[in-house]
Amino acid sequence: MYSIVSTASIHGVLSMIVQVEADVCSGLPAFEMVGFLSSQVREAKERIRAAIRNAGVLLPPKRITINLCPADVKKNGTGFDLPIALAVLSAYGIVPHQRLKETLFVGEITLNGELRPVKGMLPMALEAQKAGFTKAVVPKENAWEAGFAQNLKVYPVSALSEVIGFLKGEILTENPPINIEKTQSMAATAVDFSQINGQYMLRRACEVAAAGMHNILMTGPPGTGKTLAANAMASILPPLMEEEMMELAGIYSVSGLFAERREQLYQRPFRSPHDSVTRSALLGGGRVPKPGEISLAHKGILFLDELTEYEKPLLEQLRQPLEERCIRLVRQTGTYCYPADFILVAAMNPCGCGYYPNREKCTCTPGQIRQHLAKVSRPLLDRMDLTVEAPKVKIEELVQKKENESSQDIRERVQRAHEIQKRRFQKESCNYNGRMEPGQLRRFCPMDPGAKGQLTQAYEALDLSARAYHRLVRVARTIADLEGSEEIKEHHMEEALLYRNMDGTSWRMRL
Repeated sequence: MYSIVSTASIHGVLSMIVQVEADVCSGLPAFEMVGFLSSQVREAKERIRAAIRNAGVLLPPKRITINLCPADVKKNGTGFDLPIALAVLSAYGIVPHQRLKETLFVGEITLNGELRPVKGMLPMALEAQKAGFTKAVVPKENAWEAGFAQNLKVYPVSALSEVIGFLKGEILTENPPINIEKTQSMAATAVDFSQINGQYMLRRACEVAAAGMHNILMTGPPGTGKTLAANAMASILPPLMEEEMMELAGIYSVSGLFAERREQLYQRPFRSPHDSVTRSALLGGGRVPKPGEISLAHKGILFLDELTEYEKPLLEQLRQPLEERCIRLVRQTGTYCYPADFILVAAMNPCGCGYYPNREKCTCTPGQIRQHLAKVSRPLLDRMDLTVEAPKVKIEELVQKKENESSQDIRERVQRAHEIQKRRFQKESCNYNGRMEPGQLRRFCPMDPGAKGQLTQAYEALDLSARAYHRLVRVARTIADLEGSEEIKEHHMEEALLYRNMDGTSWRMRL
């Protein structure tokens, strides 16, 4: 007999519907599986045999053939266990085939017949809804995640025996759809800008970076608040828009980290990988490809502390994702594309000992300083919209009694700037100033004569590249938005130039 069961597979961060076909016939007992399968899927037949037996069902010895189609796409993961088991039971006539229609089945099965959760349930449920399925049977731990598909009836189960009973007519409790509005609360962050004394230029640069989603590099001696400011930036970013939230939730679902986002779905992520991070952990990939840190930071912040401690080849591989806002991994099994639209926030010491250009304290030789600065290449520096120095904090600022401005106050200004950009780009492909294409700059960045003169003078004096020129205009646009100005004025451009200090004498060797 022949049967077919529907399930879904993950490819990158997207999902596709997979049909599990089963054919049972007389002949020498065998259990064959075909359809471009990974080792995880091939091992399913051993789990399924034991699970069906332990569910109280004895199968007569026959020849079983399983095919997963389309056969030209690699099948990975353990979520095929349940649909394969049901396809076999249906082909044997143990469960009615009619009950399998318009239903998606996903789940890993243990040897005793229990169901375990799988990765990527959210994109699979959304794809099933899009394909016209009306019901989904999923492991109990995945039910909340699958509930984001509002038009899909989700039935959570904990064992294969429950699924068999359901297909034979027993009633299962339907999981109610998720009310996404109830999950919009912003989680409290550990660091508030009110905790940072002094460093007024650094605080302002962080505000501008958050308002326009710009990359920022902070330099300065140890203990001046660079790391503190980077952590505080997470507290001034407005909540995600619903489309952004769903996209990010899908990335975490595929990574098996959806539980991390459950209570803070609308909060922008903050990822801070250690400098020992591997290429696949940062960019994505692995034996079974999955998103890396740059994708987990999508629509949020990727913070690289002690930037010069990261391997230079690894930093150079960030250049393409910073421009294209995605990472493409080409493997023998196909091409995987993961979103990577993040704010790069980096911090570094100006030299090995941390005190350059203070030659009274700095113990590094000119050669050591050059070697230290050379760890960050000019093309990577060009991709930093703002670079700002964090000097030593004065004692008067440390012991001041007046209250510093809180993150909530700063976030309100940032939120207003985001709203301006949302209206500006409502018919465009980008949402923020930091994502404008060169062609859009001419339409959305009008300047007064003073700003144009400042920009022309800076381009020649600082020997800017075309990329640096465009980034300078984007930052000036954001500063104007924070002030509520339609036109970029001279003082907006002057402030933007203050944040290009890597182009001036402060970055270059002063020996």
